[in-house]
Order: sequence, then structure tokens, then C-alpha cells
Amino acid sequence: MGCESDNALILANIYLTQERFSAIFAPMKAEIEFPETLQEAMQFFGDEENAFAFMVRLRWPDTVCCPRCGSASVSFISTRKVWECKGCKVKKQFSCRVGTIFEDSPIKLGKWWAAIWLISNAKNGISSCELHRALGVTQKTAWFMLQRIRLALQNGSIVKIGGQVEVDETFIGGKARNMHKAVKEKHGIQTGGASMMPVQGLLERKTADRASRVVLKVVDTRKRRDLQSTVREFVLKGSEVHTDALRSYNGLADEYTHNVIDHAEAYVRGHVHTNGLENFWSLLKRSIRGTYVSVEPFHLFRYLDEQAFRFNERKDNDCGRFLKAAAGVLGKGLRYAALIGKGMEPQTAA
Repeated sequence: MGCESDNALILANIYLTQERFSAIFAPMKAEIEFPETLQEAMQFFGDEENAFAFMVRLRWPDTVCCPRCGSASVSFISTRKVWECKGCKVKKQFSCRVGTIFEDSPIKLGKWWAAIWLISNAKNGISSCELHRALGVTQKTAWFMLQRIRLALQNGSIVKIGGQVEVDETFIGGKARNMHKAVKEKHGIQTGGASMMPVQGLLERKTADRASRVVLKVVDTRKRRDLQSTVREFVLKGSEVHTDALRSYNGLADEYTHNVIDHAEAYVRGHVHTNGLENFWSLLKRSIRGTYVSVEPFHLFRYLDEQAFRFNERKDNDCGRFLKAAAGVLGKGLRYAALIGKGMEPQTAA
């Protein structure tokens, strides 16, 4: 694959295919003693030269090329670790961070890779307070790093799920009776459920060659238009869909084999159940309550992306999960103003 197509891959924010993923990382793991454990990762990426070389290989597996014009006519300035493009009219300079979640970050690449290793392999997540102590950065910086990494973990694939699919919802958030009076007045919360965000989950059951995987989405309501639109967006037509007896799912039978389990009568009827998603909900809530304690509704989708990534990649080892998370840093950017709601969040590199 040439420079122009590599550049298009990054700017289009398309996830690496399995073949492309193997083509990039298999030779790298053969050439060097790549870390397999947390201790080895800290030692390996503690050397900034290794961290930089890994980033360059990830970004340009074949030839370094300009992220603006795609030209491979570049010269390397070793003292500053940047390249100068001879193809651009003004000889623009660029670094390996341009067009990634690391862009405009003063944090060393070694600390970034260590943070990605930690969050991609911590079953219940890692808090910003814990990360700030582990890496020697401020808590605010650690929080911003984690939010950028969660963007990298976001699954940008447009491949739909199919086969046997479980669909269910849950609520994330604190109960109104446990909130301070000032907080309830600020957000206009009066009733117990008004402060909780509905989340819909779709779980594709395991097959002979693949473990089960989930797709998560924060929905506005549990009404038919919201819940059914998510099912039709992510599930292949003709699939077997299992739901509870919520009336909002009535009408799916026109495109799917719709099986219903009424939890007032039973939780399992043959192969009809939503127990796979119930198990995932327990993992998700344990992560939020035990590690993060409190999550703002504005940022909830980021924590869902994080937990879905670890669940979907749970059969891989620590090194494999790290490499897949590392591949997601390309073509994405997040500015602090957008993160805190003061601007539009860019999903791909400009």
C-alpha cells in the first residue's frame, strides 16, 4: 500500500483490517523482543527511542509520507524528530503525532503507550487519579489522556452483527435520593429515575470461530423509535433477535425473527434469554461504581466504548489488546474545548 492510500486510511478514520493489522505488526514483533507483560511494556516504552520508533512504524508501515499532500519526498530532522515535506509548496514540517490522538500533546510518547497498555488491559478500568500517580502527571492531564484513549478504543467499524442477537437496556447514574440538594436543583431533578441515562446494548452470541461481542449506545428514551432504530442500524436483517417483553420492541418481526422472554414468568426458555447482556451490565456497572464512582452523562458514551472494547477483545492477550488499541489512535483528534462541551468534537483528523 502506497503513501497516498495510507494517508487516506488515516484521514478517513477507518479501522485496520485484520490482514492489514497483521501486515504491520507481525514483522515488528519478529524483529524486536516486543513486550508481552506490563513490566516488559514499562521497560520497553520507558526508552523514548523505542516509543518513537513504534509510533513511526504504526503510522507509516511502508514509507514516511506527508499527511497533508501524501508526498514521500521528505527529509528527517533528527534533532527535533520531525520531517520536512519537499512536496508541499512551503515545505511544511510534520511529526508522527499529526492526525492522531497525540497531536498537540506535550506528554512523551512513552507515557502515552504506557497509559494505553494500562487502560486496554485493566478489567475494571483505571481512574485518572491512579494514572496520575503511575505516570507522574497531574490528575487533570491524566483525565484528558484517558478521554483521548477512549476515543481510540471507539469502534469505527460499520460491519453489522448477526446470528443470534440479545437486546436489552439498563440505566446508568445515581439515584435522586442520594444527591445533594444543590445538584438536584442545578439539573432540575425531582424524581428517582430522572437522573439516570438509558443505555441500550446488543450482544451477538458466540459462534464457532468468534466470541460474543457487544454494541452499546446511549439512547434518549426507551420508546419504540429510539430502541428499534438502534436494532435496525446495527443488526443484519433476518437475524434472530431476543428481547424482554418491553412493548417498544413490538414490530421487529417484519425484518427479524423476534423471540420474547417475559421476565415476569421466566428468565430462560430454551435458547431464548438475555442473560449474556445481563452479565455484561454487571461488568459495566462494577467498573463505573468501583473505579470511576461518578460519570457525567455528557461523557458516558466514552466509558461505554472503553468497556465494550475490553469485552470484545477479552479472548486476546495483553499484548494483542494493546496493539489493537494502538491502531485506533490514527485519524482521530480531541481538543480539550470539545471535550468539556465548548466546541464540536472532531471525529477524524482535519
